[in-house]
Amino acid sequence: MKVTVNAKKMQISQSFTEHAQKRLDAKLDKFFGDEAEAKVMLSEQKGQITCELTVRYSQMIFRAEQTAVDKNDALDAAIDKIIRQIRKNKTRLEKRLKDSAFKQEFQDTVEEADIQVIRSKKFKLRPMAVEEAVLQMNMLGHSFFMFKNAATGAINVVYRRDDGGYAVLEPDED
Repeated sequence: MKVTVNAKKMQISQSFTEHAQKRLDAKLDKFFGDEAEAKVMLSEQKGQITCELTVRYSQMIFRAEQTAVDKNDALDAAIDKIIRQIRKNKTRLEKRLKDSAFKQEFQDTVEEADIQVIRSKKFKLRPMAVEEAVLQMNMLGHSFFMFKNAATGAINVVYRRDDGGYAVLEPDED
């Protein structure tokens, strides 16, 4: 697994980078092949270290974000969160991850229920600015809002982040 470690507003040592490589290899190698890429982003806010872990493998993206006082604890918690995501979605992921990933560790786990779409909704998209979409989302009391971006003409989604800010999802036309 290829591991990249970056930090915002803090310094990281070479020993942490090596520790991260060892922990990721030990915990996640059974799920992902050698071509998997892991990115670890550390940042510090109010005395807490936030670790954002993103693993890309076979057109799948796994992401976890955890906060702790120590960067090693934050990394371990993020790794555990990704493992829980894999365990929760075991039946759907078996075909996409390494063949041997689920042979031993998850033999006794309970099969999850099938996904059921409870409601489908259609609505007209009208062109609007991102700020107008955020305002519309807040007025509706939703946590996300799909709209046609007036500047680009593409379908976008604006959503409320856990930190209280907003983000926009835009399609990549590659």
